[in-house]
Amino acid sequence: MKYTDEKIAEIGENIITALKTVYDPEIPVDIYELGLIYDVQISDEGKVKVIMTLTTPNCPVAESLPAEVRERVTEVEDVKEVDLELTFEPSWNKDMMSEEARFELGMF
Repeated sequence: MKYTDEKIAEIGENIITALKTVYDPEIPVDIYELGLIYDVQISDEGKVKVIMTLTTPNCPVAESLPAEVRERVTEVEDVKEVDLELTFEPSWNKDMMSEEARFELGMF
């Protein structure tokens, strides 16, 4: 069964909500607001591809953070499969943070 555009949009909103529960342990802001999530693609069959990065390639949570992201997205209702791609192109920088994240960190 193929999902409608409305269903895909709903799943996308639920994925963003789930991603906002994942935090980089060294920064008190969620990974979505930090700008670590580059893209979320959802097929009409419920397959999800997440493209993300880390604050640095040598990040201490380089293994555990992507695993936590995959787990949280997998838990979203109607998600059938999750493919997570970790990339460092473009490399993350502070300009990728949302206004909310900058305010939270006192960087406004």
